Amino acid sequence: MTPYHVFHLNFLKLTYNNLIKQEPFNFEAPNSADMEFLERYRTLVEDVARQEEHIYEDGQHLMLHLVRAYPHLVPLIPRDLLWYFGGDCLHYMPDEEIAIYQRLDEMRHDAEQRGDESFRYEEARANLLGLN
Repeated sequence: MTPYHVFHLNFLKLTYNNLIKQEPFNFEAPNSADMEFLERYRTLVEDVARQEEHIYEDGQHLMLHLVRAYPHLVPLIPRDLLWYFGGDCLHYMPDEEIAIYQRLDEMRHDAEQRGDESFRYEEARANLLGLN
């Protein structure tokens, strides 16, 4: 598994841990739809860890379901996950943000093509997003 995938897997895990502390998931007896969502989320985390082929499609569906069914929890989704899963998730990102993630992907791909092992995805991300 590449550092890029590990980075996003960690964001998935962090987001899951944040979600389960919020309503409706922290209720003593959550309803079956909420429990099903959490189970699908756990399965996605496992599938991403195993690098299953269907993770991007499943991830898109899950993120879109979260946006539609739990809009109050959208701020808990790192923008990186919307980019990682792509597709319809990109509708929830402004063009300027998409351009930043496109540039980051180009930098990552260029480094991979050159065999540049010194490229650090997290560092490049922080620089492009102005987090330093």
